Amino acid sequence: MNTLSIVIPALNEAENLPAVMASIPFAELKDGGWDTEVLVVDNGSTDGTGDIARTLGARVVSQPVRGYGNAYRAGFSAATGDVIATGDADRTYPFDALPRLLRTLVDHDVEFMTTNRLVGGNSEAMKPSHSLGNHVLSAISRVLFRNELRDSQSGMWVFRRYVWQRLDVRSGGMSFSQEIKNAATRAGYRYVEIPIEYRKRGGQVKLNAFRDGTENLRQLFEHNFRRTRPVLRPVVATVGPGYAAGQGYAGQGYADQGYSAQEFDSV
Repeated sequence: MNTLSIVIPALNEAENLPAVMASIPFAELKDGGWDTEVLVVDNGSTDGTGDIARTLGARVVSQPVRGYGNAYRAGFSAATGDVIATGDADRTYPFDALPRLLRTLVDHDVEFMTTNRLVGGNSEAMKPSHSLGNHVLSAISRVLFRNELRDSQSGMWVFRRYVWQRLDVRSGGMSFSQEIKNAATRAGYRYVEIPIEYRKRGGQVKLNAFRDGTENLRQLFEHNFRRTRPVLRPVVATVGPGYAAGQGYAGQGYADQGYSAQEFDSV
């Protein structure tokens, strides 16, 4: 049986958590060979988020130091699964897609999977200003880190736990999202970006576009010039025609590595 830890950071999401937990397809995951745990990281909530999470069957990790990255650090440290999956507690991410995402991870021997919210989905799920900011930050990220990721800010990832254990990721705030992707791709882990349906959130929006955008921009350049710690990892065999260990595939890169875009668009 494979082991999966679903890590969900939550700040005052008591209203949304029941729907989020209900969207996780536990039976389908079990049928697919996954022993699943859910960790909700209570990031200093004042609305009883932690209590609600416990009643819904989640394991609650307390992280009183607020910040998106701080919450994920605490959750990843507590996770026991060989594979970790993430998503926000605001109903925007399709946890019901996890069985298909996990099949892609396993079938193509992917080490780090991220998702793309900027294609398709609900047009009301993201403000135009946020969409524009995402495109700009993602374009800069592609230039600096030479990967093909189209959505550097997506918060839904599926990856091998050992990847996190070997990465040098320092952000405590929202820039954690782009940093973990850029760190994983730069370190040479096999990665893929999968289109998903992004949904309209429930409750209050907590993003501060100017503050978070400025911090993300600063972090991109700081990370690019950082002297990164070496990553110790075993050599991994090739997994497809024309695909060498350590290379990534995303966007048009699918075809370059022996896979068609259609394979991944159907996930």
